[in-house]
Amino acid sequence: MDWKNKKVLITGSEGFIGSHLTERLIKLGADVTGFTLYNSFNNWGWLDSLDNDLLKKVDIFTGDIRDENCVRQAVKGKDIVFHLAALIAIPYSYYAPASYIATNVNGTLNVMQSCRDFEIGKVIHTSTSEAYGTAQYVPIDEKHPLQGQSPYSASKIGADMMAESFYRSFNTPVATIRPFNTYGPRQSARAVIPTIITQVLSGEKRIKLGSLTPTRDLNYVKDTVEGFVKVAESDKTFGTVLNIGTGKEISIGDLANTIISLIGSDAQVVSDEERIRPSNSEVNRLCADNKRALELTGWKPKYSLEDGLLETIEWFKNNLECYKADIYNI
Repeated sequence: MDWKNKKVLITGSEGFIGSHLTERLIKLGADVTGFTLYNSFNNWGWLDSLDNDLLKKVDIFTGDIRDENCVRQAVKGKDIVFHLAALIAIPYSYYAPASYIATNVNGTLNVMQSCRDFEIGKVIHTSTSEAYGTAQYVPIDEKHPLQGQSPYSASKIGADMMAESFYRSFNTPVATIRPFNTYGPRQSARAVIPTIITQVLSGEKRIKLGSLTPTRDLNYVKDTVEGFVKVAESDKTFGTVLNIGTGKEISIGDLANTIISLIGSDAQVVSDEERIRPSNSEVNRLCADNKRALELTGWKPKYSLEDGLLETIEWFKNNLECYKADIYNI
């Protein structure tokens, strides 16, 4: 695919993965519109951190994914839509589950309906490995059962089914990308890797985390973004779900000790009761089978965990003031 002058909409463009995807597509020559959540401060999230020459090339559309009219205005006239906008914090979903339905399910309905009405050429819908819940077998392929182990994961499963239904019912050209645990620069403080890094860099000697035994398949953000690009470029991905993961897993405890070692600290890891999920809600094991993504798009990860962590740590060293390491961010 030639991205030059392709009219692309990215919902959730101001977020962690969305801002990296925006940056990548601009560099590929696409004509990018970034859909950002309206706020009275005129804050564009992580897009504000992009190089000014790059940011000038992004057409910012402020609105709300929950508002059907906003979405229709943003979608009209586009060639490709990347749908990333979502509420993602699992602990907060225990407090505000209705917000997750409104944003993740109804927001996805708005995107799919608009893409159908305006006959968009391709729609990339973003899922999550949390939709699988605790692995019943590993590696987890796309046929693994879906399990709503938190209101967040339940809402994302609902969103995934909404996207699938539009493909099956109306032939809307949807592909669903299911990233495993993405990490890297600009990630929210609610995620485990920023939680570890910011505490260590702030000089804490007792690194507070939730359960230390669950395993995660960690994918560096540049690899995840390349997955989005490859899925969009392939004409074999319509109506499919594709895992984007490394096929390797590491426990939270081992991950924390790895980061502590890379930073050169002597901090100790402790499990904090406040941060532990309800027992039936914890996802104990995630490890991706990424064969379908390789077969249909040619995508495979390029970054090792250590290389990705080193780049991430370096970024956090230069941006630590953006985070409140002493506060548990749900």
